[in-house]
Amino acid sequence: MKGTVPTAFIRKLDVGGKEVLTDSEGYILNLEEWSEDFANALAAQEQLQLTDEHWEIIRFLREFFVEHGVQANVREMIKHFRMKWDPEKGSNRYLHEIFPRGGPQKQGNRLAGLLRTKGEH
Repeated sequence: MKGTVPTAFIRKLDVGGKEVLTDSEGYILNLEEWSEDFANALAAQEQLQLTDEHWEIIRFLREFFVEHGVQANVREMIKHFRMKWDPEKGSNRYLHEIFPRGGPQKQGNRLAGLLRTKGEH
């Protein structure tokens, strides 16, 4: 675990009978514990039904993080998905529509098992 999260702010997410620790907003505390089952469990908790488009974004976020060592910003997501899908579906508006709890940078990163982006509180 990177940094210390006060115990009062730690939550436990049931992922197939195993407890995975998150902070109070659902960001995973141990990146090694991420799995697709984690994403599905967190999405269910956040009342979000994951579609193929959600999974494309989640995989993009994870791959971007592995390749660059930082989370993708929304501008990079828009550029990528405008080319991959089309200008309307790759728009900021659409990405925030399918990730209604904080957009692709917050909710997407939570579901992808990544840490908060810089500047988030």
